[in-house]
Amino acid sequence: MSEPDTGANAARTAHSYKQLKEDFVSNLSGGSVIEVAQVCAVAPVVTLLWSVLQSRQSFFKPYTPLAFVIDYLLNVGALLLSVTLYSSSPILLNILLLTAAAFVYAVPPSSSSSSKKKPARPSNAKSSTTTNPQGLSALSTKPFLTNYRGNMLVVTCICILAVDFRLFPRRFAKVETWGTSLMDMGVGSFVYSAGIVASRPLLKERAEGKTTPLGTRLIRSFRHSLPLLALGVVRLLSVKGLDYAEHVTEYGVHWNFFFTLGFLPPFVALFQSALAVMPSYAGLAVLLSVGYQTVLETTGLKGWILVGVRDSLLSMNREGICSFWGYLAIFLAGQDMGMVVLPRSLSSSSKASGKVLLTNMGSWAAVWMGMYFLATDYKYGAGLSVSRRLANLPYMLWVVAFNQGLLFAFAVVDVVFFPQFYSAGDARAEKEAYETATSRVLKAYNRNGLAVFLLGNLLTGLVNMTVPTLHAGGLATMGILVAYMGAVTGVAVGLDMLDVTIKL
Repeated sequence: MSEPDTGANAARTAHSYKQLKEDFVSNLSGGSVIEVAQVCAVAPVVTLLWSVLQSRQSFFKPYTPLAFVIDYLLNVGALLLSVTLYSSSPILLNILLLTAAAFVYAVPPSSSSSSKKKPARPSNAKSSTTTNPQGLSALSTKPFLTNYRGNMLVVTCICILAVDFRLFPRRFAKVETWGTSLMDMGVGSFVYSAGIVASRPLLKERAEGKTTPLGTRLIRSFRHSLPLLALGVVRLLSVKGLDYAEHVTEYGVHWNFFFTLGFLPPFVALFQSALAVMPSYAGLAVLLSVGYQTVLETTGLKGWILVGVRDSLLSMNREGICSFWGYLAIFLAGQDMGMVVLPRSLSSSSKASGKVLLTNMGSWAAVWMGMYFLATDYKYGAGLSVSRRLANLPYMLWVVAFNQGLLFAFAVVDVVFFPQFYSAGDARAEKEAYETATSRVLKAYNRNGLAVFLLGNLLTGLVNMTVPTLHAGGLATMGILVAYMGAVTGVAVGLDMLDVTIKL
C-alpha cells in the first residue's frame, strides 16, 4: 500500500511546486521606467569600456584566449551582474564601468592602435560625395547595430532563465497587466530589432529600382514564417506534454512568442502595400497603434482581454491574438529606423557622415520620447498606462522611444571611437574597420540570433526540469547562470568561428 501513497505524494508535490512556480511569475506590478533605463544603460557603458580598450590598446586584436575571456566578462558578465547582484544599484555598476573606461583611456595608446586611426580613402574617387567608393554596396552593416542587437540578445538569454530564480528581482519580471519592467521591454525590443534588419531587402529593392508584387512578397513571407510557426507548435506541445509551468495571461492558453514572430512577416508584407497612401513606416506604426488603442477604449475589447471567459479557441488565446497588433506596430517602427541607419553615407569625411547619422537618430529618438510623454503623462497628456499584455499605444511608444535612445547611445560610442569605419575607401578597408570595432561575442550572438535564442529556451527548460530553481541560494544561482551563459556564448562563438549561419 505504500507505493501508491508514495506516488500520490510525489504527484501532489510536483503539482504544488508547479503552482508555486506559476505564482512566482504572476500578479507582478513591475518597476519604474527610470530603473529599467539605468539597468539597460549598462550595455552601452560596457560597449564604451570595450571600445576604449580596443581603440586605445588594440586589446582584442589579435583575438587571443585572454581577449575572449575579457570579452565574455564585459559583454555577458556585466549584464548578468546588472540583473542579479547589482540589481538594486545599477548606477553604482555604471560608475564602476565608467571609472574603468576613464582609467584605460588615460593610459597612453599602443603604437598599433594609433596607426589605425587614419581613415582609408578611395584611391580613385574624384568626388566621393557623389560616387560610390569601389566595392561598397549602398547598404552597410554598422558596428553599433551589431553591438545593439548582440546586447539585446545577451540580456534576453540571461533573463529567460534568471527569472526563475529568487535572486532575480520580481520587479524585473513581466508585469501582469499594467506597468513596466525589464522583461516587458525585452520582448518589445526583440521585435523592434527584427524590424530594423527586415528593412534591408526593401532598401536593396529601392536601390535597384525594383518593385516586388504583393503575391511574391506574401509567398516569401510565408516561407520565412513557417520555421517560426513550427517552433511555436513544438514549444506548445513540449509545454503541455511535460506539464511545464506556464503563465496563461501572458499570451493565452496555446499562444506563445514564436507564434507572434511567425505571423509578423505576412502582415508586414500586406502593410507594405499601404505605403502608397502613407509613405512612412513610422506613420503606419503610429496609425495602427492609435487605431488599436481607440478600439480598446471605445469598445468592450479591453475588458474582454483582461477578464473575459475562456470558452473558445479565440478567447483562450485572446492576449496573444490582440497584442499582435501592438507588436506589428513596433516591428514597423523598427523598419522605419532601419531605413535611416542601414543606408551608406557616401561622404569621405567620417566626421560629417557620423554627424548626419547621429542628428537623424537623435531627432527621431526625441520625437518618439515626446509622443510617449503625451500618451502617458496625466497632467499634459492622455494619462494612459503601459500594458505589455495588451501591447497598447503607450507600450508601443515606450518600446520604440527606449530603443531609439539606446541605439543612439551605441551609435555615439561607435562614431567617437571608430570614425575610420565611416570613411572607409573600399570594401576591404570597411570590413577591417568593422572587425576592429565589433565585439566577437556580440557579433556571434547577432549572427545567429534566433538560433541562439532557441538554444537559450531549450537550456532554460532543461535547467527548470532538473533544478528546483526556487530553492536555489545566491551562490548556486550565480553558478548556474554563469555556466548557462557560458554554454550559450560558447555555441554562438563556435558557430561564428566555423563561419556557420543558421537561418530560421
